[in-house]
Amino acid sequence: MDIIKKLAEELNIGRHQAEAAVKLIDEGNTIPFIARYRKEATGSLDDEVLRNLDERLKYLRNLEERKNQVIASIAEQEKLTPELERSIRDAQTLVAVEDLYRPYKPKRRTRAMIAKEKGLEPLADLISMQMVKEPLLQAAAAYISQEKGVETAEDAIQGAKDILAERISDNAEYRTYIRNATMNKGVVQSSAKDEKAQSVYEMYYNYEEPVKKCAGHRILALNRGENEKILTVKIAAPEDQILMYLEKQTIVRDNPHTTPVLKEAAADSYQRLIGPSIEREIRSGLTERAEEGAIKVFGKNLEQLLMQPPIVGRVVLGWDPAFRTGCKLAVVDGTGKVLDTVVIYPTAPQNKVAESKKILKDFIKKYNISLISVGNGTASRESEQIIVDLLKEIKEPVQYVIVNEAGASVYSASKLATEEFPNFDVGQRSAVSIARRLQDPLSELVKIDPKSIGVGQYQHDMNQKHLGAALEGVVEDCVNKVGVDLNTASASLLEYVSGINKALAKNIVAYREENGAFKNRKQLLKVAKLGPKAFEQCAGFMRITGGENPLDGTSVHPESYEAARKLLTRLGYDLSELGQGGIKGIGKKIVDYRKMASELEVGEITLRDIAGELEKPARDPRDEMPKPILRSDILEMKDLKPGMVLKGTVRNVIDFGAFVDIGVHQDGLVHISQLTDKYIKHPLEAVSVGDIVEVKIISVDLAKKRIALTMKGI
Repeated sequence: MDIIKKLAEELNIGRHQAEAAVKLIDEGNTIPFIARYRKEATGSLDDEVLRNLDERLKYLRNLEERKNQVIASIAEQEKLTPELERSIRDAQTLVAVEDLYRPYKPKRRTRAMIAKEKGLEPLADLISMQMVKEPLLQAAAAYISQEKGVETAEDAIQGAKDILAERISDNAEYRTYIRNATMNKGVVQSSAKDEKAQSVYEMYYNYEEPVKKCAGHRILALNRGENEKILTVKIAAPEDQILMYLEKQTIVRDNPHTTPVLKEAAADSYQRLIGPSIEREIRSGLTERAEEGAIKVFGKNLEQLLMQPPIVGRVVLGWDPAFRTGCKLAVVDGTGKVLDTVVIYPTAPQNKVAESKKILKDFIKKYNISLISVGNGTASRESEQIIVDLLKEIKEPVQYVIVNEAGASVYSASKLATEEFPNFDVGQRSAVSIARRLQDPLSELVKIDPKSIGVGQYQHDMNQKHLGAALEGVVEDCVNKVGVDLNTASASLLEYVSGINKALAKNIVAYREENGAFKNRKQLLKVAKLGPKAFEQCAGFMRITGGENPLDGTSVHPESYEAARKLLTRLGYDLSELGQGGIKGIGKKIVDYRKMASELEVGEITLRDIAGELEKPARDPRDEMPKPILRSDILEMKDLKPGMVLKGTVRNVIDFGAFVDIGVHQDGLVHISQLTDKYIKHPLEAVSVGDIVEVKIISVDLAKKRIALTMKGI
């Protein structure tokens, strides 16, 4: 197989692009580095395409390796023919390879093997070729052998049928047909083990849907219901069509002595061997595709969450709400430094509202707090009411935001949090995290296992290794798109920088603590175990503000410094001007980019990137994202009426819609059919996590705490 050609076709890119990307990956370059600093080579392939390419490259190489293993195994058995080898070489999937290998694959002791040991294969051949010219019982009598355990003619016929059933089952062509027929005409069916029992799976108690139409989220729901022993799930295949096909393939002419036996062998082969195997394969394939879809949605949601714009320069009060143990508060300054912590008890059972308000008022005055970040967990509704009442009693212009606190408790109990705040308890650490994730979501959320951030669906039911790898890639891409401040970034953030692992991240922090702030990027080479390759991969993503070289504060890679200096000189600028917030309009002064790129000995795409960076150094892509909604008043579910139009924040996007926070503690659901007037296959085509949207109330169910919303007709 020409892997490069296959990648180019699948990803709809040029062969030279695929070739260059594969070469760069094989040389040990990271995806963020290739996407940002090797655009000339790849034709500006972005990180998403490159990650897809990397994943498919691994699959296709694994496929080729498996083909070689299978061919070697069959050759060792001296059963390899040129036709079989060609079929294996031409196979496009691992399933196709395994189908071809099945007849030659070492098996556990089967009924067919036992029959062959009893010497019944010649009888099976006679029946298969329909050469029997006498009643079959009469022909089978010749194979009776007390010594071999064949006591009757019926035993001999049964053994022959077992051999024929296995032969039919091992035929790759038959399996391909049956797999396709089941996929195209099969039906997924589910039923309840106990129809009287109440559960969240009631809609699946008597459910069926064509296999080819079954959506990913329904597959995952059915799997979970089955794992929890509530549902029985199976695939009903078009059995009559399949048996008719097998009979047609195995019975070449009518022979009254052999035709009935061949029909029985075909039915046994399908019902005992092929059917269950194909059902397992299809269910596994459906689950795999459902998981891939769910992981993509999770990844997209995570990216949007991580890329939410930071709220800079404001003193924030982090509020971790609770009942019995009290609400933990942490005051964090504009740089993320913790100024103070306290526990207040305004909620049940203590209900010390007046005392809590006094502490809050003192804090607001003392630290000039202008923003309160409230976690959306237990007691957040009660906490919000207290905050709203407080804001009406003070003159200071303070606002609040309800933030998704998913993962805060995981972080606060982690080894990392213990190292960061050894003198704080888990509640204080959680309050700090809630404050900081409003100030700089990316820097704070990288401290938490991506799977714990809670913007996915069925994440605990899927392949954790695959999910973890995909989400790690999302975090890596986000961190490198934004870049990091080398002198303030935590080890948790640094470890996601291109070319940097956990050990190197700790070494960078240790070097910084021992030697003071980095003055230039070259100092990275003095960090223990950080060699030239790691420097090449990471340097462009590391920023140094106010360092010796203004270019170190940009995303211009050190390998392009000489070209950047020459460009500035030719256009009549000095490097020192860069430190004053960029050089406006520099890109427009380049009359001919191709000619200038040739003179500076860089690629044209690289030159455009350099010019853009000199104009707006270290621009933050998060600035273009919607800002969070800051509130100063409260709504309750009972205040909602159908037809009301509200502004809200998209909290989660799933296969069948989006959940929107409209400020009433209960997120409302915008079903996919209510997102837009246009036809869309998935909600992500219309909305993303963090989007600020206008929604209209369709209905409110106070008993079930459900709010139905629409984005149409506003």
